[in-house]
Amino acid sequence: MIPALRPSYIQLLLALLLIGGITVPSTAMAQDVPAPAKDPASEDKIGFAAATVEYDSNSDIVTAKGDVFVDRDGYTLRADMVVWNRKSGEVTAEGNIRSVGPEGDVAYGDKISVNDSLKDGIVDNLLVVLADESRLAAHRGSRKDGIYKLDYAAYTACKVEGPDGCPKNPSWEVKAVKVIYDPATKRVKYEGARIELFGLPIVPLPFLSHPVDAKAGSGFLVPSVGFSRNNGLEVEQSYFWRISQNRDLTGAITAFSDAAPLGQVKFRSLEKTGAFQIAAYGTYSNRIDTSGAVVPAGNNVFRGYIEGSGKFQLNPNWSISASGRRASDRTFLRRYDISRDDRLRSTFAAERIDSDSYFSLSGWAVQTLRTGDRQGLAPIALPEIDYRRRINDPLFGGKFNIQANSLAIGRTAGQDTQRAFGSVKWDLRKLTGLGQEVTFTALARGDVYHSDENASTATVIYRGQSGWQARAIFAGAADIKWPFVGKALGGSQIFTPRVQLVAAPSVKNLKIPNEDSRAVELEDSNLFALNRFPGYDRFEDDYRITYGFDWALRKTSFTADVNIGQSYRLSNRASIFPDGTGLSDKASDFVGRSEFRFKDIIKLTHRFRLDKDNLAIRRNEVDATIGSRGTYVQAGYLKLNRNIGPTVEDLSDREEIRLAGRVRVARYWSVFGSTIIDLTDTTEDSTTLADGFDPIRHRLGVAYDDDCLSLSLTWRRDYQPTGDARRGNSFLFRLAFRNLGV
Repeated sequence: MIPALRPSYIQLLLALLLIGGITVPSTAMAQDVPAPAKDPASEDKIGFAAATVEYDSNSDIVTAKGDVFVDRDGYTLRADMVVWNRKSGEVTAEGNIRSVGPEGDVAYGDKISVNDSLKDGIVDNLLVVLADESRLAAHRGSRKDGIYKLDYAAYTACKVEGPDGCPKNPSWEVKAVKVIYDPATKRVKYEGARIELFGLPIVPLPFLSHPVDAKAGSGFLVPSVGFSRNNGLEVEQSYFWRISQNRDLTGAITAFSDAAPLGQVKFRSLEKTGAFQIAAYGTYSNRIDTSGAVVPAGNNVFRGYIEGSGKFQLNPNWSISASGRRASDRTFLRRYDISRDDRLRSTFAAERIDSDSYFSLSGWAVQTLRTGDRQGLAPIALPEIDYRRRINDPLFGGKFNIQANSLAIGRTAGQDTQRAFGSVKWDLRKLTGLGQEVTFTALARGDVYHSDENASTATVIYRGQSGWQARAIFAGAADIKWPFVGKALGGSQIFTPRVQLVAAPSVKNLKIPNEDSRAVELEDSNLFALNRFPGYDRFEDDYRITYGFDWALRKTSFTADVNIGQSYRLSNRASIFPDGTGLSDKASDFVGRSEFRFKDIIKLTHRFRLDKDNLAIRRNEVDATIGSRGTYVQAGYLKLNRNIGPTVEDLSDREEIRLAGRVRVARYWSVFGSTIIDLTDTTEDSTTLADGFDPIRHRLGVAYDDDCLSLSLTWRRDYQPTGDARRGNSFLFRLAFRNLGV
């Protein structure tokens, strides 16, 4: 028999509820805002169920058995048995204890005891599975004044069950004599902690702490260790500071055995309308002149680098963006392996975009890091204005595209150029009754240029004439495609012959400065373009016919795409294209592209250009990927034999090969490597010093990756010295733990 409901029985139910709260220490940490105020009347609303409930009046003990269930305010608790000793005030839950919090955290324990104050308690063999699936376990845990203390505890973010459902040991775990868990600060702090990797203790961490909710918290990050020919042994230690929910800052110090320490800081901010970030590096060290001088260019001078970027969407149409990069000298980035870029570009832009118009006000500047370039010849564009609008053609059903553009380029010690133009382009696409796709295009454009100090530009054909220059451009084109579809080789094929006619009267090209149309070459991507010069400063003025075909094969596991074409000029007008571009004669070279895919295992792309006279290979480019995500080989080969003289600086010939691969040797272990080799010799580039087999960079390493751990050791050898960025070997050891900072 059980006495009628009275306050003591309600206290028992409240005790059961508190047990549920004690076994879910992580739920308070997962909350970012205070819980809403509760109705006092709801404090007594408790869901409770059990197979049997017994009351011993002699000992004054209440016992609930058989799948005991307690539910209140989003907390649930299940146990085999709950015992309440009314004399001592002790409440105990035992057997298959499972508690779920509102945030989805699940806690398990063997035995839980709370005192009659319902505030402090003790848990044996506690296991908490957090919402992010990380785990915190302890032999014994206690709670006092809201703070949990766990004895002989362990933490890991690794899965303890494999894909086959069998138990597996975690790759890493943190073990400590004592763990203090404070829900108010949402952090776990350790005493006497160490990290065990594959069961072996590797790093003692006496001051370890980290957040246990899904959001990042402040703290030291895992250090990285490496070795380089430039700086010797290097150890980097970073600290992450979460300033607020939308801002953070990371600071790091890298110590070197052969160089002064390097400091770096990175700030990030996420605002309501956008985001931005700023990073800076700095150190004091000697700087070697990039010309190869023996005497240092700076003795213990400050060297550094700063970069930043950001974009803000002011409304659905308007946005502003900016990015900046600046280095103290030309070898700093390579010396400290921050970047291998040879130019640093800084930009800003204000843009407005809607369904039928586009406006941009932008600018950019370049810092050159090339050893042979003068900074004074690097361009500064301020401003560049571009406006475009699309209008439907009410007469023929086509579309008009109106564009207005202006650009001012200045140099501190070189040619200055200003440009403005306006254009109208009309396009009409029709399908005939025979299935032909016909596209008509008409273009009218007017340009105005002004330039000075033209003689400072080394390449004569880029200079143009000083002062004011104007020109008018008119062009028209008709493009016809006729696809044929049929069956082939167990699949379907599409064969599409294509012909294009272009007419453009003579244009004053060489009187105009050439700033943006220099790297021109015939290739498959621009074969049927109205203007095969990149940019606006040069326009292809001629009468020509271009012809070719596309062929595609589609099967269940295999696809093939092939195209090839040629262009023929219909007039005797002298070409403005430099020799070797494939467009300087009446008949152009043959260009094409082939791409083959077999499932997700093989992808092969081949681009080529063949000399029209003797079919000599002027461009041969191959990119291949073979394998799966875990094991694959990538190969790239490029040979440019365009027979262009050294006076055209943007079109030098070269030959190189690129190889990379990864082989999975076990479930989580893999070996990877890559290499770049310069195969250029003097027959391809008379200005080069390469001997036809000049390695650029080799890389080889071994890596381990699973759901919670990334581990790799990489060897790299650089063969191209630049200033104090010397050739030699580098080693990098990388160790990353998921959900853990040090």
